[in-house]
Amino acid sequence: MQTSLRIFKEARKYWIYLSAGLFSLVLSTVAGFYMPWALRELTSLATEGTGDFGKEALRIGLFLLGATALQAAGSSASGYLNHYAALHYVADLRTRFYRKLQHMSLKYFHKSRTGDLTGRVVADALDAEILIAHVLPDFISNILTFLGVGALLFSINWRLALMSLITVPFLVGITIWQSYHVSPVWKENSRVRGELAGTVQDNLSGIKEIQIFNQQMQEEKKVTALSLKHSLAYLRASFFFETTYPLLAFITALGTVIVVAYGGHLVGTGTVSIADIVGFVMYLSMFYGPVKSFSGLVEKAGEAAAGCQRVFEVIDEVADVKEKEQAMVLPKVKGEIVLKDLSFSYNDEIPVLQNVNLTIQAGQTVALVGSTGVGKSTIANLVNRFYDPQKGAVLVDGTDIRDVTLTSLRDNISMVLQDTFLFNGTVYENILYGWREATREEVIAAAKAANAHSFIETMERGYDTVIGERGIRLSGGQKQRLSIARAILRNSPILILDEATSALDTKTEQEIQAALDEVSKERTTLVIAHRLSTIRHADQIVVLEGTGIAEVGTHEELIKKAGIYARLHDAQES
Repeated sequence: MQTSLRIFKEARKYWIYLSAGLFSLVLSTVAGFYMPWALRELTSLATEGTGDFGKEALRIGLFLLGATALQAAGSSASGYLNHYAALHYVADLRTRFYRKLQHMSLKYFHKSRTGDLTGRVVADALDAEILIAHVLPDFISNILTFLGVGALLFSINWRLALMSLITVPFLVGITIWQSYHVSPVWKENSRVRGELAGTVQDNLSGIKEIQIFNQQMQEEKKVTALSLKHSLAYLRASFFFETTYPLLAFITALGTVIVVAYGGHLVGTGTVSIADIVGFVMYLSMFYGPVKSFSGLVEKAGEAAAGCQRVFEVIDEVADVKEKEQAMVLPKVKGEIVLKDLSFSYNDEIPVLQNVNLTIQAGQTVALVGSTGVGKSTIANLVNRFYDPQKGAVLVDGTDIRDVTLTSLRDNISMVLQDTFLFNGTVYENILYGWREATREEVIAAAKAANAHSFIETMERGYDTVIGERGIRLSGGQKQRLSIARAILRNSPILILDEATSALDTKTEQEIQAALDEVSKERTTLVIAHRLSTIRHADQIVVLEGTGIAEVGTHEELIKKAGIYARLHDAQES
């Protein structure tokens, strides 16, 4: 109920469509009341033989035609208007969901599964449409029918009406019992569905590894087990409907039997006419219909609400990294970076950085080196504010980056990641992603600087060639060169290179390194590298070990020191 009320409250921006749909629904429902009344009148004319039967039958037929037309028109208008409001709300909900994801920290994505998040935004968000366009209109129609038909039953014969109410408490009790049990079952069903979607997504992303290591059978078993688990969860949810609906049907039929038997007795005593019995029995099926269908509405609402809860769980998630309410806009910076008493850990048990202090002057090229896991990429992520430190601060041009907007901070930073990501679009679109306002000439110039222009020109459609999902049609080196071109095009005062040339052959690496050295002259560059040959000319080399900085100096100074850097250098040169 809480989830449903939240959805209806948030959908109030479409109140005009919902109100018009409700008005159409009321017209359609009320118009549907006339059919039993018309048959009651016809039966009365036939049995009592009063008046001009042909003329009266024509009048009743014309009224019935009008009521039927009004019922059809109202139903059609109501369905369209409610779906219009519902589907627009779903679109809004998906946008809010996606907007929230874009502002979540990397920590959130490390603990979440892409397939599960995709399932929430695509499938679970659509469940709101069920609540708005189906459950709510059906609920209102049922209430209106129950009250309206109930009033008509009492107007025909109050004794029969009271007899028809005998079974209602049993129907209501069964429905309440079902609603109490069905909601948690549907929530579990939605959770298992998300787990299945996440597993399939993981397997599709890792299909190459699955085939390399011949794990097809094992992964198939995993998906089969989850599919069966989902089917069983769905079966448990369906159990309540499949067991209660026949029972509800039996009880409503029993109510009809009671009314027919008692009505026959009243006809025999002359208390009630045959016409009243005909009309009453027809109205009775309409009267029991809402109570009986309410069970199905409860199940449908439970399933839809469970899916929507999974969407709201993400929307309501508190971001680890968030802007201050009065965050300032960081102007274009000179590029000085200061790490001040910086401490960070991904979890409480394993510290990554402790009390790190480092100053990078504007325009300097500083390299971070060290063994895997010492925090090189972590520092880059902290400068981008993908994470916040547990202690200390990161300052850019003397300003704590937690005091500025994330957009303005990242506008000042370009980054080339070791794990290159390209979108399923053209070469041109992927480079242009670095700066949307760039001209085609500027895109080509960036590609040339990244030594990518020559291979792009040999492709089927040049810069307009579609490269496939994650750039699957390109080699590792080609993908990395496009990523470098994208960063060059961005032309930000701070450039971060995280193993930017790791996927390149030695010759290409040397060519791109020369281009990067040229680009780096006008900006602050933070280089993360395992190949020490690429950082010989860095203004500062910072050697990380354990949870902090072990050595700082130029290449020559650190070689003379004969410490950690010198040993790493000798190991690579040998």
